[in-house]
Amino acid sequence: MQKKLRSTLFWFILLQPFIEIYWLYNGPIANLLPFTIPTILRIIGVFIVFLMYFSEKRNWLKLRKSWWIIAYVIILIAYSLVHLYLAKDFKALDPTSYGYSTFGEIFYLIRMALPLVILYITQNADFSEDQFIHVIQGLVGSISGIIVVSDIFKISLTSYGRTQLIKYNIFEWFFHSKASFYQMAAKGWFNFANTTSAVLFMLMPLMLYVLVKQFNWINILLTSLQALAMLMLGTKVALYGLIVSLVAFVIICLIHRFILKNLVFSKKLILTFVLLVVGIGLIAPYTPAMRRTSFDDAIVKTRKKRTHKKSLNKKLEQGLEKSKSKSQKKKFLKKFIPKHYQDYSLQHRFIYDSYNYKYDPYFWLAVMKLPVAERLDNRQIETRMLDQVKKNNNNKLADWFGISYVRESNIFPLERDFISQYYSLGIIGTILFLGIYVVCLLYAIVKWFSRKENRTFQHTMLITSLGFIMLAAFYSGNVMDFLFATIIMSFIMGYLLSIIDKQKHQEKTKLSFN
Repeated sequence: MQKKLRSTLFWFILLQPFIEIYWLYNGPIANLLPFTIPTILRIIGVFIVFLMYFSEKRNWLKLRKSWWIIAYVIILIAYSLVHLYLAKDFKALDPTSYGYSTFGEIFYLIRMALPLVILYITQNADFSEDQFIHVIQGLVGSISGIIVVSDIFKISLTSYGRTQLIKYNIFEWFFHSKASFYQMAAKGWFNFANTTSAVLFMLMPLMLYVLVKQFNWINILLTSLQALAMLMLGTKVALYGLIVSLVAFVIICLIHRFILKNLVFSKKLILTFVLLVVGIGLIAPYTPAMRRTSFDDAIVKTRKKRTHKKSLNKKLEQGLEKSKSKSQKKKFLKKFIPKHYQDYSLQHRFIYDSYNYKYDPYFWLAVMKLPVAERLDNRQIETRMLDQVKKNNNNKLADWFGISYVRESNIFPLERDFISQYYSLGIIGTILFLGIYVVCLLYAIVKWFSRKENRTFQHTMLITSLGFIMLAAFYSGNVMDFLFATIIMSFIMGYLLSIIDKQKHQEKTKLSFN
């Protein structure tokens, strides 16, 4: 049964990129069922793996001895009940209560728990190093392959749109200097570019580890393919993640070669890596991500120079002064904001969809008075909207139990994980659902420092990989709430914990033998 479990989990992880296709989330296919097809498939997959694992009596006995896991599950259930109760009893200015649904929130809590099941089972599934390497190769090959091939043939979805296809492929980047990054950035056929970027950022250290472990043409091709895919994605996470990965790889190799003295690499590997870095360096200035950075800087400078802003502010002040009563001022703002929100660099979706100006025009008045750089910072506006919703609710328990994921995502999902979950799940929920990953990573780091046997190149690259995806989650968001990223992350983390467990078991065996 253990062998069948490993095989099922192996293919389930490799299946993740293929069920993350955009059209399974959007369009006619996506509307066939009440919830998205990828999520349902993942729930079924985790449930099958769960049943297979606990079909063996010894695994039940092992769980019964792990009192802290049982206690954790009980606390998690208790938290969820309180969270659902408080989320339902919520005071909001918007009569729809921002589209809150108890059923939708329960579904989200189940989604958040699924990767934890994968983490636990992977830790106890006893994967070999070769099997793990095959998983990494399969994930890199499928994700990067889809992005690169679809980019070359210009059948990729743009990273900064919904259903639009890219207009320029990688070969055309060098000849269209004035082309927009919107028309170049390619996410393949995946749902979210940021999520895909974070996954590749996590996989890059592991692919480099595989390249060192098994230096051959297949792994050279896979590493190069992944580097190209990260350049094509056009997100800052992908581009900077690639650069950070390469720099970290050099530092880690030097530490293991000259300080720990447990790594040897050939001249061919060094030459391959140098050629890879040179190739990336030549392409990087033309990438969509670099064009986006230049575009954003130009927008800020342009909007700071607007000459009519002073006259607008004067018009706003005069209108408020003429309005004697509070109701008249509110009426004036309701007319002024929809006419001039674009002049204040505010997005349509924020004004109309996220936190409608009709219900709280004074909030948007305060936002319009902010410096232009702050108004262009979407994360700051998102945070301000969520803070205002919490303020309107006037319940201090929301800090601890959250305002609900459904409500937060309907307002606007904050593009900064851990902080985003603070709003949706509260402090307690964030610790319970996400804190476990941080604790496991810190545990692995402590073990790395405390035991010489754990200071292997493999351990270091695994820790680096997991650190990278958490960094990406905090920087760009769209990671910790998305099963595509968290299931793969949990698998990698479970494998890391399993090899630490093996080292502990071997040490105990040696001690008892002596």
